Amino acid sequence: MRIMEALDGLDHGPGGVPHRRPWILTLDVNGRPHRWVSWQAACTYHARDMVAWSVGEQAFMIFGGTSRLTGERSQLSSQSIIAIKGRALRPASLRQIPPLSNRELFRRDRHTCAYCSATLAGGQLTRDHIQPVSRGGRDVWMNVVTACRACNQRKDNRRPEQAGMALLYAPYVPNKAEYLILSNRNILADQMDFLVQHLPQQSRARVLDA
Repeated sequence: MRIMEALDGLDHGPGGVPHRRPWILTLDVNGRPHRWVSWQAACTYHARDMVAWSVGEQAFMIFGGTSRLTGERSQLSSQSIIAIKGRALRPASLRQIPPLSNRELFRRDRHTCAYCSATLAGGQLTRDHIQPVSRGGRDVWMNVVTACRACNQRKDNRRPEQAGMALLYAPYVPNKAEYLILSNRNILADQMDFLVQHLPQQSRARVLDA
């Protein structure tokens, strides 16, 4: 069990500066992954009776202020995975397919060029459309892969086979569970176990859990 002080420290979001406090995984009432929330948000959900049910081996004990009447400190416990009910779920975050962006594309493809297999930093990578947009290709998950700048320039405005370049891996549509795994570097073991059960079979995030 982790003990946390309600008045102590700073928090940084997933994908930001690493912090010592793990994030709590929220689900909808049907058990579908929703989003990461801070322990402060989890406290709010519990206090407002918005938690339908909870799972996870890792529990948190959170201490607040001291009561003037009893002299005792307030406390609240939460498991690491909680299902939220009512209007607490934001409609946009209920989408099970994450929006396409370079950051999420590079994460899906593990920062690896689909043509030469080079693993590079985000600033050295590009979004390549397998079927060029100028030739009717769409800007969707199934038509994009990560490419280094050199390979993208070599491929130019052509399909891979026209450029004599083979795709080293196939594109796929990541789901919400994969998005949550890729966006948080401080995932607890029970949270990871839960999310892996919701991954698509072709997900490269399965390698991260191996």
